[in-house]
Amino acid sequence: MNKRKLFKKLRRQHKIQHKPTYIEQMKHYYHLFSHYMTIKFLINNVLESDRLLQKKQLPQDLPTLLLPDDIQNIIFKRVNKLYPKGNTRGDRLWNKYSEALPKLDKLLRSYREYLENEYGMWAYISAPFAADLAHFIGPKDRALEVMAGNGYVSKGLRDHGVHVYCTDSLAWTKQNETGKHLVTNVEKLDALSAFRKYQDKIKYIIMSWSPDGVPVDWQLLQAVRKSGRDIPMIVIGEKNGATNSKQFWQHAHFIQNDAVKKLNRHHQSFDLMHDHVYLIK
Repeated sequence: MNKRKLFKKLRRQHKIQHKPTYIEQMKHYYHLFSHYMTIKFLINNVLESDRLLQKKQLPQDLPTLLLPDDIQNIIFKRVNKLYPKGNTRGDRLWNKYSEALPKLDKLLRSYREYLENEYGMWAYISAPFAADLAHFIGPKDRALEVMAGNGYVSKGLRDHGVHVYCTDSLAWTKQNETGKHLVTNVEKLDALSAFRKYQDKIKYIIMSWSPDGVPVDWQLLQAVRKSGRDIPMIVIGEKNGATNSKQFWQHAHFIQNDAVKKLNRHHQSFDLMHDHVYLIK
C-alpha cells in the first residue's frame, strides 16, 4: 500500500465526527416534535432567546423550561391514533420519541449552563426586567453596577437612558466567559474600588450573582454602611443558595415594598434556580 492510500485509510479510521451544538440539537427536536405545541413553545423560547443574545440584545422572559408531566401520555395517544396496535412504523415512531424525550428534558434544564458557557450570562437578564429596573431607578438618579460581568444589566439600563457606572474586576476571563462577551462598556474595577470611586455620585448599587461563598459582597455591604451614606443595594441572587456569601445573607437588611415586588414581575425562575431581586441595606 502506497503512502497516499495509507494516509486516506488512517484519516477515515480517525475521522472526528461532528458533535451537534446545543442549539443544533434544539432545532432538531423542534422538528422532531413539530406536532406537539407545548414542546415547540418551550424550544422556540430557547431559540429566540439565543437569537437575541447572539445579536447582543437582551432576550425576552422565559417560561419554566420543563416538559409537561403528561407529555408521554399525550404522545402515546397520538401515536396510537395514527397507527394500529402492533404496527411496526408506529412502534418505531414511539421508540424514537421515547428515546428523545429524556435528552430534550436534559437540554431544557441545562439552558442556564449553556448561557454561562456561551455568553457568560449568569443571571438571566431579560429586556422587560431591564425596563422595570430602569423605571425603579429613574432617569435622574445614577447607579453603580459592581461585578457586572459582561454588562447585561447595565446595557439594559443604558438602553433606557439610565446613567450607570458599569464595573467589574474582569478577573474571571481565564476561567470562564465572563468579560469575553461585553455588551456594553465595562470599567475594570473591583467592587470595593468602584464604590470608593463613585460613592459620592450614586443613589443605588446593583450587584448581580455575586460568587457563591466569596465574601466580597459582605465586605462591600460593610463599606457602604461605614460610609454613612444611604445607598440601597439592588441584589439579584438566590438567598442562601447558589450565590453570595453566608455572611452577606445573614447580615443583610431586606427592604420589602410594592416597588420591589414589581421588580420581580419579570425576573421569574425558569429552571431549578430560584434567584430573586432584593433591596438591601
